[in-house]
Order: sequence, then structure tokens, then C-alpha cells
Amino acid sequence: MTTVRRPFAAPRRTVTLLVILLGAQMTGAPLSAQAPRARARDLGVAPGIFAPGARNAITDVAGVKVGQVTLSEGDKVRTGVTAILPHGGNAFLERVPAAVFVGNGFGKLAGSTQVGELGEIETPILLTCTLCVWRAADAMVEWMLAQPGMSNVRSINPLVAETNDGTLNDIRSRPVTAEAVRRALESATGGDVAEGSVGAGTGTVAFGWKGGIGTSSRVLPASLGGYRVGVLVQTNFGGVLQVMGAPVGKALGRYSFQNALSGERGNGSVIVVIATDAPLSDRNLRRVAARAMMGLGRTGSSAANGSGDYAIAFSTAKEVRRAWDAKKLTTTELANEEVSAVFEGVVEATEEAVYNSLFMATTVTGNGHTIDAIPLDQVRAVLAKYGIHK
Repeated sequence: MTTVRRPFAAPRRTVTLLVILLGAQMTGAPLSAQAPRARARDLGVAPGIFAPGARNAITDVAGVKVGQVTLSEGDKVRTGVTAILPHGGNAFLERVPAAVFVGNGFGKLAGSTQVGELGEIETPILLTCTLCVWRAADAMVEWMLAQPGMSNVRSINPLVAETNDGTLNDIRSRPVTAEAVRRALESATGGDVAEGSVGAGTGTVAFGWKGGIGTSSRVLPASLGGYRVGVLVQTNFGGVLQVMGAPVGKALGRYSFQNALSGERGNGSVIVVIATDAPLSDRNLRRVAARAMMGLGRTGSSAANGSGDYAIAFSTAKEVRRAWDAKKLTTTELANEEVSAVFEGVVEATEEAVYNSLFMATTVTGNGHTIDAIPLDQVRAVLAKYGIHK
């Protein structure tokens, strides 16, 4: 994950820039001043019945890569880019089946109509801020056209999703640059994925606390195919937070509609990216993507009017790959009756990825606002009260 800092005029007050240290991310306070962060499983929060992969990340699906660039400029810009590559090759020349499910369409998911029409993606997936979508799309197209084997290409469908980080980020300045997009794409790896206030999650807010990037995975038992499911989320939505059923939001006194006269009604957005090595058609991938909404519901989301809730699912299986110039496609895919375990894995991994995005996020100050990280000591106390603890 890369952090970009650009020169700026000295502000009238001291500002601490973004610091990255061994996967911990923070903006606006010294590292020593922030409570240690932890993933959900470190708190005893392990949703569901299936085991996670070795990294408990979307990169547990072989071939999937993630690259992130975090942008911190002066006391206003807090945003970034997160890139998800479906495999190590050229996504345009070797396409994967994919689908988009819209839980609530208050958002700007560039490229989604062609995915719906053709059932495939032909670029990496980018996540960024709302007003940066078009700049990010243009930069990815430019990057892809420069790749080997692309000299005769005259049409590309960039897939770029967003959430609105305008509270912590000077979103009107549209600070995401072509350089930032290129660095996210070219730095992508199949290793551990940084979470919390990084990349496209740098300036996001979830359930009233600092949101961000979160990830999780599930490995199905061999008797159910042994397939892997990985999820990555960009959380910027609201609701009434619950953690494995424990009413954390109510207990900590921060939740949507807490004050009927306030403007906090759960608005925001969330993007869920799902990868699997199960050989699925785009039709069944749409069914897979729909199950992500169940995972979001478990965390306390009600998909408010102003919340754009989108899920993008793709399969990396060789059996369903699509060469760009193929005259016929011969595929082997799972039958409908064999997809239910994948559904369960998606629900579980989506729920846990949301928790990871919250628990790993750090307090961030930017654009005249400070959004606190959720206090993990208080979360532990609530979980213990309800018998959920480590």
C-alpha cells in the first residue's frame, strides 16, 4: 500500500500527515496517542460456520491482487484509491465472468451497465471517492491502453465504484490523480491487505465512527467443493451497528435516528467486492452478489435512501475464463444446487469484512472534521456482556 504526499502551503496550525507503520494507519494524531487496533477475530468475533483462509482476505482467492494508494494533502485531502485485480494477467484479454447487484442505487458505479449486459469484466476494479470516479476511470483506461497486446483496442469498459468521503476529504478538489491510479494498479500484490483508514477508505465514515477498507474470506469444506470466497469492502454507510447480534451501536450511544431531529439517517454508501474460485456463470454470480446484502444487514445496515449499496462478484476459475477474441466459449460451471455453500460464505465474509473495516480504522482529522475510531475497549465490554469475547 502506497502513501502519497504532495507539497502544500504551510497551514496556520500544525497538521500531522498520514503515517503508515507495519500496517497501522492513522491521520491526525500520533501513533502513540491512538489505541491499538485489532481485527474482528482478535476480539473473538468470528461470524458464521466456515473457516477463513490463511490471510482472511480477498487475496486468499488465488490470483487476486490488491493495490492501495492513500492520499493525504495538507489539512483537507483524505482520500485514495483501492485497486482489485482479478488475476495477474491482462484483464481485457483474459476476462472473467462477473455481475453487479444493486441493493440501493444511490451511487456512481461507472461501467456497471456493460457488466450487466455481457456478464464479464474487462478491467481491474477501482474504488475511490465520489467525485474522483471519472478521473480514476480515465487514468485506468490510459494505463490499460499502454499494456502489451492492446495496440488495436478502441473500446474499454472501466469499472469504478465509489463512496462519498466529503466529510473528511475536500472532495470538490477531486484530488485523485492518474499517478495515484497507476501506482495502485502497479503495486497490487496477492499478499496481506491493509485495512481501515487506507486507500479508498481513508476518508470514509461508518455507523458514525471511522470506516474504511475491510476484508475477509471463507474456505468451503472439501465435501462442498473446497472453493474459496473472498470479500473486500469500502464502508461509508450508517445504521444501528450490531456485532454478531450484540447491540454495539445502541450500547455505545451512536446510531442512526438516535435523535429524530438530527440529520443522521444512515446515509452513505458501501461497495462490496466478491471474488471466488468457484466456477460460476455470470447469472449465478449475480445471485452471489445479492447475498452480500444479507451480510450488510447482519451488521445493522438498513440501506438508507442516500446509501449506495453495491456488490460486484467475479469468478477466477479457469473453467469460466473468456478470451476477448473467442468465437465460442466452452465452460464448466457449478449447477444451481451446488451454489448454496458459496452463498453462505459470502454472507459470513461480508459481515466480518465490515467489522474489520471498523475495528482496524484509526481516528482521522481532515477537512475541518475529526471522526473517531470506534473504541475497542468499549466494544469488548459490550461483547463480553452478550457472551461474545475472546
